Amino acid sequence: MNVLGIIASAVAALFITVVLAKGVRRTALRSGIGREPGARPSRAGVVRRLGGATVVIGVGTAAAAGSGLGATGDGGRAVTGLLTGAGIVAALGLVHEVRPLGVPLRVAVQAAAATLAVCLAGLSPVAGVLAVIWIVLVTQAFALLDTSDGALATVGAVTAAGLLACAAVDGRSGIALLPAALLAGLIGFLLHNWHPARIRPGASASLFTGFLLASSGALIHAAAPPERAAWAALPVLATVALSDAALVLISRRRAARPLLQDGGDHITHRLRRIRVTVPGTAVVLGLWAGLAVAVGTLVYAGVLHPALALVPPAGSALAVLALLRIPAYVAPPRTGTRRPAPGTPAPAAPPTPPAPAAAEPARTPAGRPTVPPPPTGRPAVGLTADRS
Repeated sequence: MNVLGIIASAVAALFITVVLAKGVRRTALRSGIGREPGARPSRAGVVRRLGGATVVIGVGTAAAAGSGLGATGDGGRAVTGLLTGAGIVAALGLVHEVRPLGVPLRVAVQAAAATLAVCLAGLSPVAGVLAVIWIVLVTQAFALLDTSDGALATVGAVTAAGLLACAAVDGRSGIALLPAALLAGLIGFLLHNWHPARIRPGASASLFTGFLLASSGALIHAAAPPERAAWAALPVLATVALSDAALVLISRRRAARPLLQDGGDHITHRLRRIRVTVPGTAVVLGLWAGLAVAVGTLVYAGVLHPALALVPPAGSALAVLALLRIPAYVAPPRTGTRRPAPGTPAPAAPPTPPAPAAAEPARTPAGRPTVPPPPTGRPAVGLTADRS
């Protein structure tokens, strides 16, 4: 295992991502991207389309350079396939940010990219089909995590650390290069994505991260020795992303809402409703992912029995049931007047008070009405006597 090459690639990914993220943020703020008329520029969404590109460029450049310098060993072809597929889905995310695309088209492009990665990795037809399904599923699940500052980067970094540990157990540098570079790139991106976020991943980095994690897990599973319980350990690493996707689908199904329509019903939104802060939400998701990754890694290494791999999914299922009890959809306020129930008599109108009788004007001894004093309050001296 080329440890020095992997470390060098990770350091390069960290450096490139940090520098690009800082530069993109400054450029966007100076040019006024995302600025509304008469308003200050938003720090959270000012570079939504450009923020994720820093992760893609940083991780992709570092991984490609490491592969070219021989850090992957005999796995250079597999790494090339994974990077190519990840680049395709990242470009798809950028296009989707500028002009939203339909779900069938996005899924078709992701499936094509996953098929390319699987074919270059040399998997068997049956394993390849299962790997494509797994990659598309996990990619979509991670794409849904970009709902709060630091959430996607935190969960993605923890998951990448678990995949790196699993690859290091078998001493496979070709598979360990991508998780190592992704881990370093997400840490560098998290420096600008932590609350209050200066940049956001957007669809580009979300799809890129999910694709690399899912495809790396599929390759580790395919290359694992027979004594490894990879079939039980590796799916556990994606527990948080899959739990969030399951929560959203179940919640929208129960509320009879469109399954593909965005809404405030993710894990991050529900934690915010019970007064968990934005940084606290990222920490909770990170700890949740860390527990699942720790169990999955220990099961893969043979330290724990494969049956214990059921503990994180079971605990996540209970957490999803608890989160479903937190209201996610707020009914719009009713502004109209209430209609009376059928058969209810209409309330009687209140009686109109009688108009006060007009006061009889004062008259002079000759029977003529007197003239009121002027509004200045001064007495009308001699006015009545003159008219009389």
